Order: sequence, then C-alpha cells, then structure tokens
Amino acid sequence: MPDVMTFSPHNPPLILVADDDKVMRVCLRQAMEQEGYQVVEVMDGESCLAAYTQLRPDVVLLDAVMPIMDGFTCCTHIQNLENGNPYTPILMITGLEDEASVEQAFASGAFDFVSKPIHWAVLRQRVKRLIQQVRLYHHLQATNDELIRLAASDGLTQIANRRRFDQYLHQEWHRLLREHLPLALILCDIDFFKVYNDTYGHQSGDDCLRKVARELEFSARRSVDLVARYGGEEFAVILPNTDMEGAIQVAKSIHESIDALAIPHAGSQVSNVVTVSMGVSSTIPSQLIDPAMLITAADQALYQAKAAGRNRFKTLEIADRERLNQGTPSV
Repeated sequence: MPDVMTFSPHNPPLILVADDDKVMRVCLRQAMEQEGYQVVEVMDGESCLAAYTQLRPDVVLLDAVMPIMDGFTCCTHIQNLENGNPYTPILMITGLEDEASVEQAFASGAFDFVSKPIHWAVLRQRVKRLIQQVRLYHHLQATNDELIRLAASDGLTQIANRRRFDQYLHQEWHRLLREHLPLALILCDIDFFKVYNDTYGHQSGDDCLRKVARELEFSARRSVDLVARYGGEEFAVILPNTDMEGAIQVAKSIHESIDALAIPHAGSQVSNVVTVSMGVSSTIPSQLIDPAMLITAADQALYQAKAAGRNRFKTLEIADRERLNQGTPSV
C-alpha cells in the first residue's frame, strides 16, 4: 500500500505557476524549487489551461488578475474540464483584498488564496498542506480502486467473480437493449474435473483452473468482453455486441487454445488431456426477455454438449422458445 507521505502523481510534486508578471513568476519558481518541487511557468490563463491539460500538476498557483483571461475565469475552466482531475487544488494569488474578490476566488473553485505582497513562509506552508491533501486523496483513491478490484475478482484465478459477472451481464443487457445490439454468452465447463482433482490433487486442480482462465481471457480479448469464474470448474464469457456467429468463433478459439495447453488428464473419458464443454447462447435484448433467459439458454446448450459426449460446444438461441421452455437442467 502506498505511503501517504510519499505517494504523488509526480515525483517530486509538480507546481504550475500562472502569472503575467515575470518577476513574480521567477520569485514563485525559486520559492517552490527551494522546497524541492518541480515548477512549470506560464504567463496567462489560456497557457495555464493548456499546460494543466497536458501536465496534470499537483498544485496550481494562479494569479487572479491577468490580461485576456483572468485567474477567476481560468480557475472555473479548470474545474469544468471534461477530463480534468477533480482534485487538483488551486491556490489563488491576489492583490485584491476586498471580501468580494475572496468570495469570487472560492466560488470559481480555488482551494485557498494568498494576498500580495506575498508572505513567503505562509505560501510555503499552504502549498505543503495542499500537496499533503493531494497525496492523501490519491492514496485513498488507489486503496479504494484496489478494494473494488478485489471485491470483483476471483481469488484463485484473478478473473472476474460471480458477483462481477451478474453486475456486468445486467449492465450490458440494459445498454444493448437501448442500442438494439446482440449479446452473447458462453458457459464453459472443464470435463471430468472432479476426476482430475482426485487423480492429480487439488493443487494441480487449482493450477489447471488458472491456466484455463488465462486461455479464456486470451480468446475473449476485446476490452468489452468479460471472462468470469461462474462456479467451481465452470466459467462464463460475456460477449457484448456479438451475434451467434461471432460467439461460435470465440468458442472455437477457446477449444483450440485449451487443446494447445495439452494438460494431461488420465481420468478423462473423452481425451488424454484436459478438455471443455461449452454452451453458447445469443440474443438481441428486448423487453420481452431478461438476462436470466440468456443464462438458461447457455446452460441448456452446455447440457446438450455434455450429453453429446463432451469436448464440444452446442448453441441455443433464445428465439427457439419451445426448446428453452423445456427447462432441461445442466449436469
């Protein structure tokens, strides 16, 4: 876990100084560099916006009164940037001492301000405090991202877990419902995996699961595809914007990649290496059906693949309602 006192997007921290007065810019640079910070100087608000977008500094020291675009306007634009960092503190430097100017600085998005003539010890302390806040924010953000990742991943295989599968299936179902695009699902089961565990031991079984998971991720390689551990030796592959023909191509790729692993399986009744059976389903989401029906279709197709001798895939589209309503359970 990163150290709160050392974690920063830039090392050392980067300060962006915007002031139209060259002498003031030099003084600010020297004061910040004496504290060990990196410094970039610009002379107006427009240049500040460009530098901010490119560099994403840790802190912005922004003069309130500048030609063309004043500091208040620049500060507002920074806060409204579409891809802007929501936690880049801006310290306004102003010679305006009236209460309305101070309120305007905070209203435009400034975190703090210092008045001219600058009290340099005060400036250094305020910048130091802002840097600490930035570091704490990024530390907490990184920690939160890691917790989210752990909550959504399977501890053994490091792919998505069942909880993440359920979330993503519903998310993509509703997105593709709006866009009237297809969604495919592959359920994949390792053949005779209990026998494999009994023959080679659970550590080898765990290693087998990890290898199969990696090959599934390789076969479903688009960023929108999701491979999840569905339960035990069963995996699921969600393929957004994919019709049955496309899903079949992924299923064929999975078969080829698992075969290429050539993991010995002396207890298998269909091969001398580890194989998989798969059920493939696809549909265009509509208001008349729900995600559970897509899962049911893939599960029944998987049952048919097993009943037909394993080490193969079968397909079933939701449009085939008569077969779907038979409710044949998987084995």
